[in-house]
Amino acid sequence: MLLHPMVERYLTHLRIEGGLSPNTLEAYRRDLFKFQTYAYRVGVPLPAQMTSDTVTGFLRSLREARLSHTSSARCLSAVRGWLRYLRRERVIDEDPAVGLASRGRGIKLPKTLSQQDVTALLDLPVRNTREDHRDRAMMELLYATGVRVSELVSVEVANLNLDVGYLLVTGKGSKERVVPMNDQARDALCHYLDEVRPRLLKQRTSRYLFVTTRGVPMTRQGFWKLLRRRARRAGITKSISPHMLRHSFATHLLEGGADLRSVQVMLGHSTIATTQIYTHVERERLKQVHDRFFPRKRRRGVTGKSSVVGSRR
Repeated sequence: MLLHPMVERYLTHLRIEGGLSPNTLEAYRRDLFKFQTYAYRVGVPLPAQMTSDTVTGFLRSLREARLSHTSSARCLSAVRGWLRYLRRERVIDEDPAVGLASRGRGIKLPKTLSQQDVTALLDLPVRNTREDHRDRAMMELLYATGVRVSELVSVEVANLNLDVGYLLVTGKGSKERVVPMNDQARDALCHYLDEVRPRLLKQRTSRYLFVTTRGVPMTRQGFWKLLRRRARRAGITKSISPHMLRHSFATHLLEGGADLRSVQVMLGHSTIATTQIYTHVERERLKQVHDRFFPRKRRRGVTGKSSVVGSRR
C-alpha cells in the first residue's frame, strides 16, 4: 500500500520547513503508515471521512497490539501533527484529534552510567592500534560534550576549535550550538588528529573527523559496536548505548552543580522542559540514598506506627 498523497506532502513539508532529520522523518512515515493502514481496514477513506472515533479506534488498536506507551504516544503525536497540517491546508474542516488525550503514563527516567563506570570506560588502557586510539578520542568527545551519536559521527574537522576547546555541533532541525570540552578530550583529539587519522586515511581526504580504515566516516552502528566492546573490557555488565553517555553527561553536570539552562543549551534541547527530566534523575538518586541511609526506616514485613525505628511508644 502506498502512502496517501497528503501524507507525502506533509512529510515533504516537515523536511523542508521543519528541517527534521532523515531518522525522524522515517519514524513519522512508519507511524502515519500504521494510521493509514488502520483507517483503510475499518473502511474510512483518508482524509475525508475521519472522525475522533477513527483516531481513538487507532489508539485502541495500538494498545491491543501491546505497543509500548512511548511508541503509542509517538504515533499519536505523528497523527496529530498531520491532522493539524490538513486543517491548516483546509483539506478538512475540523481536526478530529482536538481534545483527545493520550493515555497517561509515568515519567520514564533516562538510563545513566555512574561516574565510576564512566571513568572505567574512559580510562581503559589504550591498545597499540589505530582504531583503539580513534575509539578513545570518540569516547572522550562523546562524554565531554553530551552530543548525540548521529552528531558525533557527523562531526567535521572544521567543527573543532582545539585552541579554545569547543565543538560546533549541528543538531536537530539543522540548529547549531557550541559545546565546550575538557582537557582530556582535547588531548585525545590532538593525538588522534596528529598521529592516527592520517594513518587511517592513507593519503585519502575526508572532511569528517572520525574515519575508518577504509577512509569513510564512522557510522552510528559501527560506534555502537565499539562502545559495547569497550564496555565489556571495562567490566560494565549492564546493557549500554551511546545515548546513555549523553544522559550521563547531563546528569553528572547537574550533580556537580550546573544550572539547568546551561545544560539545556549544551544538549541542544529546544525547550527547558525536555532537560528537566534530568532533575527527576537526580531526585530519584537522592531518594535512593535517603532510603538506604536514613535511620528512621520501616522494617520489612511490619506495618503500623510501631514499625518505625525509634517511634514513640
